[in-house]
Amino acid sequence: MNLHTTPHNSRNSRAPRTTRRLAALAAVAAMVVAGVQAGSAVATPDDDARTTAAKPATAAALGVNPAAQRATAIKSAQAEASSAAQALKLGGQEKLIARDVIKDARGTVHTRYERTYDGLPVIGGDLVTHTTAAGKLKSVDKATDQKIAVASTTPKLKAAASARKVIFASHGGEPVLAWETVKKGVQKDGTPSRVHTITDATTGKKLHSYEAIETGTGNSQYSGEVEITTTKSDAGFELTDGERGGHKTYDLNQGSSGTGDLVTDDDDTWGDGTGDDRQTAAVDAHYGAAKTWDFYKTALGRDGIAGDGKAAYSRVHYGENYVNAFWDDSCFCMTYGDGEGNKNALTSIDVAAHEMTHGLTSATANLDYAGESGGLNEATSDILGASVEFFADNASDAGDYLIGEKIDINGDGTPLRYMDQPSKDGNSADFWDENLGDLDVHYSSGVANHFFYLLAEGSGKKTINGVEYDSPTSDGSTLTGIGREKAYQIWYKALSVYMTSTTDYAGARVATEKAATDLFGADSEELKAVSATWTGVNVK
Repeated sequence: MNLHTTPHNSRNSRAPRTTRRLAALAAVAAMVVAGVQAGSAVATPDDDARTTAAKPATAAALGVNPAAQRATAIKSAQAEASSAAQALKLGGQEKLIARDVIKDARGTVHTRYERTYDGLPVIGGDLVTHTTAAGKLKSVDKATDQKIAVASTTPKLKAAASARKVIFASHGGEPVLAWETVKKGVQKDGTPSRVHTITDATTGKKLHSYEAIETGTGNSQYSGEVEITTTKSDAGFELTDGERGGHKTYDLNQGSSGTGDLVTDDDDTWGDGTGDDRQTAAVDAHYGAAKTWDFYKTALGRDGIAGDGKAAYSRVHYGENYVNAFWDDSCFCMTYGDGEGNKNALTSIDVAAHEMTHGLTSATANLDYAGESGGLNEATSDILGASVEFFADNASDAGDYLIGEKIDINGDGTPLRYMDQPSKDGNSADFWDENLGDLDVHYSSGVANHFFYLLAEGSGKKTINGVEYDSPTSDGSTLTGIGREKAYQIWYKALSVYMTSTTDYAGARVATEKAATDLFGADSEELKAVSATWTGVNVK
């Protein structure tokens, strides 16, 4: 259903040449994989039973690094990279490249490195060191414990001209010299495709492949009149957010490549709340990006997706009748289709937050988009997408743990996915088993999504915002939730300083237990809850 809202006049913001608009957002419908709704819950007896052993952590505890300080810290870490390699007893042909540095409130410095061998990138060679404020190495988390070495860096097999020579050390096997090729194309639903394939440079055996375009289908929802930040230009106004890294929103005009046209307006009155007005989708995307940026900044202490204070950009009106949205690292951008009939753009807050969080994951743990790590990648976008929607606190949309409940995709009033019991969608997994990595990443994410629900809300029957839930555990245990805020803080801390590209579910348990210890203490109820919840989804 499309809703019309009356445009309002803009008011000045404090930023020079920047105005804020109350703009109407469209009510659009589509499939959602991109974000669990998490609004303010109506208190019930079950809600009141949550653990209140400690207040949620501050953003500083997660590690606040303003962009300028982060750049200086990375530069310093790179200057000391040789010493770090020696301390880790790496081989003489191995070098470290500093990617990120986070200093938390305890004074611990977490430095994330990529690795090269004889000048070649090592896929699966990333690691994170954890040092005291005095510079003493406390511990290290590695994507692989294998020694990085190959007999020769001269391949026996030739490859395409565009192939990249690498060392492949991922997924627990012995490191091998390999070729990485990228095949571009289009997926069945019209989504761009960028398939990376790793091939043994000696035998020609295919070692690994993954799709680099990370997608999430979404249920855009009516958000009413919202505040957005625009910029005054010579010709009028443009969708450039000078308060959030210069985020821009472009119109692809139903194209499928390039940047498109920057969205502009004569009088700073944007959209009419319907899919017939092309500005409406742009406003939706612009608003979602702003809310996600604000959440990262306020709740996580993170200065943008990559932590460098620079914004990604949004592209709307992609393709014809395109029912999807996606994140693309190569352009550092979010892209949104218009849905069936080009009237139902996939540009809601949860979709925007989901796609932007793929970028955040890439900038932190860089979880491989395949197998169990791929499921954790997708779940991270769902988890932080849920948290952003809760943070946005839009009065028109009460939060719930049902995904796609408003689009009636099944034709019987049921939602697309259920976070309290993912298997109710017929595809997703509730609990871990040894075959989980064989599932599509959107379905293997169910275990982590279930973990997050249980950690936040607890098991059993409860009613939140009028929706009834009944969440099971694999061992029949009864779990008490610690609240959404603590739950997302633990997940983000684990992602940003303990997970690596190859982290699987067992590794995610270890990472979140470390994060809970850092944030709440080794004897905390929060740590006990994390451990019990992982056991409750059969991750032991």
